[in-house]
Amino acid sequence: MEEMEGQEAGEEGREGGMEGEAREEILPEGSVGAMIPGGGEVLTPRGEDTAEWEEQSRLETAEEVVEMEVLTQDGRVEKVRISGGLTPEDQGRMLECIQKNVDVFAWSATEMPGIDADVVCHRLNLHPEARPIQQKRRSVTEKLVEPIREEVAKLLKAGFVSEIQYPGWVSNVVMVKKGDGRWRMCVDFSLLNKSCPKDCYPLPRIDALVDSAVGFSVMSFLDAFSGYHQIRMHPPDIKNVSFITGDGCYCYKMMPFGLKNAGATYQKMMDRIFQGQRGRNLEVYVDDLMVKSREVDSHLQDLEETFGTLRKYKMRLNPLKCIFGASKGKFLGHLLTPAGVEPNPDKVRAIMELGPPRDAKEVQQLTGKLAGLSRFLSRAGERCSPFFKTLRGGRKFEWTPECEEAFQALKRQLTQAPLLQGPKEGEDLFLYLGVGAEAISSVLVREEGRKQLPIYYVSRVLRKAELRYPILEKLAFALIISARRLRPYFQAHSIQVVTDHPLRNIFEGVEHSGRLAKWSVS
Repeated sequence: MEEMEGQEAGEEGREGGMEGEAREEILPEGSVGAMIPGGGEVLTPRGEDTAEWEEQSRLETAEEVVEMEVLTQDGRVEKVRISGGLTPEDQGRMLECIQKNVDVFAWSATEMPGIDADVVCHRLNLHPEARPIQQKRRSVTEKLVEPIREEVAKLLKAGFVSEIQYPGWVSNVVMVKKGDGRWRMCVDFSLLNKSCPKDCYPLPRIDALVDSAVGFSVMSFLDAFSGYHQIRMHPPDIKNVSFITGDGCYCYKMMPFGLKNAGATYQKMMDRIFQGQRGRNLEVYVDDLMVKSREVDSHLQDLEETFGTLRKYKMRLNPLKCIFGASKGKFLGHLLTPAGVEPNPDKVRAIMELGPPRDAKEVQQLTGKLAGLSRFLSRAGERCSPFFKTLRGGRKFEWTPECEEAFQALKRQLTQAPLLQGPKEGEDLFLYLGVGAEAISSVLVREEGRKQLPIYYVSRVLRKAELRYPILEKLAFALIISARRLRPYFQAHSIQVVTDHPLRNIFEGVEHSGRLAKWSVS
């Protein structure tokens, strides 16, 4: 919790300014570290257009979406969403491409054929000694009876489930209220999941996918229609993904949400079918796809290639959740723009609308939300230190004036979040380290002309004995934490660590013991 390093990423104010006179530090007040050479702090790549960017709300996307009509295979008129930032001519070309490939879209669950089982199917791989648990039906309030019945009817009509007389494992349904007041039916597979081994297939690093999408001026964001339900269950496992309602017992024929390894199965499938496109003109994270191109002409070709792959494997897209030809858009919790990466405005808005926490649980919720933006937050550990103090030692919760001041300062910082860059292949990067009384921090930057542009902020609150480290050891520790968090960057680039202290001597010494010896071989 006290590491403000989330992977988003994974999974984040502006520390930027203009060149010349501005010489504000990027490090905590009273800290030990290095100024960026040439005067000034980490700069945002906005140049003369800074004022124009400032006038735009940081909580909105500037690009409009236009709904345009297409004709489905059975003659219905339906709508797709195309960026309003395209010229009318390019919108027409985009619509023509979509119309030509309208068969890869589904406007209802009944229009999905399902991916062939020889391509992928989900296996539970239950432990051989596991004995099936058949839960008794939980009682539900009267107002939920009809929503459950309606959801089951939809699943039956789509062919995702069927009635079963002799199930194996039986689970209960859980109804979750959506933001619009409607109900979503989920199945609690928690007992079943305990008897399934963990599939360790790796998910992509979110920050790596985001970085790889920077610099592309035309993007399409695609969403699979009920993605998990397009994958079939392994036939012997169907009886074990059963659930019970007041109307009977049903089993999933298609992979449901909530299974332990469903995400791994889906990612494995996507990596396989898009193997030739990933990293080149497409990025994929589970059921989120983004097609990326430098210009409209090549984007149309990239979309044709993507649609061809979808058609080959009988995968269908949800046109209501796809946006075509955008110059900016949300992807994996970030807002991608031609100039760089901004924080997701929805995540920023969620924090801006929060009131002061009233108990420890709400503090944890706040720090969890901030962790998702930590990549964009300079000195996040130091700024959040007052929050963590309220969670320590089992003391009575107290939201102090110091906490409130830090809370408001973070809100102000989020409204001026920096525009982050993605590194270019083969270029050298620079890492600046900062040490405060209670936290360590760093910022990874790249050079462009006379400017140094931020890529990633890292911060961590110091704990217990770490608070008593000498200054040099704190700096060394900051480097170790940064290297761990930024491992992909260290592996792909030559990184120069900038500091006015002799860190090299610490790591190259031959007579170290204890933690220094451990860090030296890390």
